[in-house]
Amino acid sequence: MTTIWPQGMPRTLDYPDGTIADLLAGSAHAYPDRAALIDGDVQLTFAELYERSLRVAQGLREQGITPGDAVAVHMPNSIWFTVAYYGILLAGAAVVPVNPTQPPLALRRQLDDSGAVAVFTHPSVAAQMSEALEGSEAVRRVCLAPATAAAPAGDRAPVGFPVPTVEFDELMKAEAAPATAVDGDAVAHLAFTGGTTGVPKAVRVLHHNLFSNVLQVACWRSAALPHTDEQGHITLRHVAEARTPHHIPIGAATGISIAPLFHGMGMVSQSIFVVAGLTVVVFGRFDAVRYLDTIERLGVHAVTGSPALCHAVLAVPDVRERDLACVRLVSSGSAPINPAAAAELAEVFPNAVVSDGYGLTEATMGVSISPLDRSMPRPEGSTGLALFDTEIEIREMDGVTPVAPGRKGEVWVRGPQVTAGYLGHPELTAVQYVDGWLRTGDLGTIDEQGWLSLVGRAKDMLIYKGYNVYPGPLENILREHPAVAQASVVGRPHPEHGEIPVAFVSVKAEAETPDRAAIAEELMAYVAARVAPYQRIRDLVVVDELPLSATGKILKTELRRRATDS
Repeated sequence: MTTIWPQGMPRTLDYPDGTIADLLAGSAHAYPDRAALIDGDVQLTFAELYERSLRVAQGLREQGITPGDAVAVHMPNSIWFTVAYYGILLAGAAVVPVNPTQPPLALRRQLDDSGAVAVFTHPSVAAQMSEALEGSEAVRRVCLAPATAAAPAGDRAPVGFPVPTVEFDELMKAEAAPATAVDGDAVAHLAFTGGTTGVPKAVRVLHHNLFSNVLQVACWRSAALPHTDEQGHITLRHVAEARTPHHIPIGAATGISIAPLFHGMGMVSQSIFVVAGLTVVVFGRFDAVRYLDTIERLGVHAVTGSPALCHAVLAVPDVRERDLACVRLVSSGSAPINPAAAAELAEVFPNAVVSDGYGLTEATMGVSISPLDRSMPRPEGSTGLALFDTEIEIREMDGVTPVAPGRKGEVWVRGPQVTAGYLGHPELTAVQYVDGWLRTGDLGTIDEQGWLSLVGRAKDMLIYKGYNVYPGPLENILREHPAVAQASVVGRPHPEHGEIPVAFVSVKAEAETPDRAAIAEELMAYVAARVAPYQRIRDLVVVDELPLSATGKILKTELRRRATDS
């Protein structure tokens, strides 16, 4: 297989010795007075971000946190989430990011599973944390972060905790001390994921996994290579012959942080933004109109988000009347974006490259990304090329036999970002991590040039009359219909045929009609005219909206339940 590659870029990176602490220190040295984070009226320069993080690290040490301890971050997106995150890492502890919207029982389970000894929380979600901590024998300290514009306190009453508390400001009163030195094989994140097996479990992301993946993605997005100066500071340097107007200019661009920071995409992107010297506007509860207003007002260069966010932006009535020419990069992640939506985004952001990507928590975050060079247009539906030093194989479901280029199979990944397995689950680790390779559970293809395309999860594939039916292509066809906003296809058990494809669809506001049965019939015929008979949609349900996770992924488990119950 002959693969293509971005012009001027090497296929492998020369990774310097270091950790995320060194990347933060490098940016503080290179861009000391440049704004790193903006959260309403609160701003931190890169120098201030580093200094505040060092203070929090020292404050944690004074609270009894030692290297290797697990510290949970239970907060909505805010400027203090990022400071807490770096403070934990600089203290030599492991970050346990937890979804702030989950109920106390689920929260308690994750705290127990990770062995967290301390927690950062926020006034808006403190009540859930307080309840989760009742009877806890592991957590011995809670730190309450202040409210901000991105993360307001709301109307919640003050909450007491069953363990000692310390205010965030108290931690920052500590004298800044050097970061705790950690080995590359030390744990950086204990990141929970349903992942390849469906049961939430903590993935052991090591420091060298995190450091490598941050540099892989940052160098790809900025057409750059790592550089270590005479003082040992690590930064990026552009590769002149590889740059396009769509690459993120180092130390000279603005972005918006919208992905949940407890999720791998948002959490790892913090350091990708830092090493690129990117000024980040921390965005709170998503509002598509306010989001577009912010892009126009600040002249934002790069926007990132999930397909659900992209669909919400496209649904804004005046989106095509706005001046969004400042945007040069639209990066979609957390789930594949369908070709129809990608084409619409290219119209709305006329000067931008729409870049899709693929990753998973078991591989730290990123595995493949579309090149940001318009002379290398990606095939429709592709999620890009494998990142530096990353191998992707498509294998039969036996997990051994490679398939020919263009044939469907299971996606396997190998690279420095592949993590150390699941905490406390050696049997699952042995199944998913084999001889340095990660079995992703995703189904896809790789063509002769190396473009990866996904067709769904192995567990999402359904068998109709003995034929394999993949939801992804059917969902893409549905989304191409001008009336469709979002679509998802699942299998419903059938006594004669095994499973039948059932679609759940939400329609655009301007296309709504009281006669949902007519819409369903029209859409089923639309698909039938474009696929083989065995691939046809056998039932279609029009819904007001599809159920989404906190990271914007469609909850297929819920849709399967609905399909089975109907």
